[in-house]
Amino acid sequence: VQLQASGGGLVQAGGSLRLSCQASGSTRSINTIGWYRQAPGNKRELVADITSDGDTDYTESVKGRFTISRDNAKNMMYLQMNSLKPEDTAVYYCWAINKAFTEYWGQGTQVTVSS
Repeated sequence: VQLQASGGGLVQAGGSLRLSCQASGSTRSINTIGWYRQAPGNKRELVADITSDGDTDYTESVKGRFTISRDNAKNMMYLQMNSLKPEDTAVYYCWAINKAFTEYWGQGTQVTVSS
């Protein structure tokens, strides 16, 4: 499985961005797909994920502001980020795990929120 993330950029606080992740390869094996982020000096943290059944999970700090979705027909995943805060600044990574619990990572995309 290969994952290609896009959509990062620079935005002012309160603004919005949408991240996209294109999956290719053995995508039928993917169970859960999601986004991690890592800010300088911090550990990589799970931001949101979505299962093949459409169940979603979010880290507490983004609940009500971020929405994760997936389009299985297009092998795409999205993260709509609204009301962005400077503390959301990080490199965001597309991530997937298959039914054999093998993890896959895409390259990061930088999100910078200015105050």
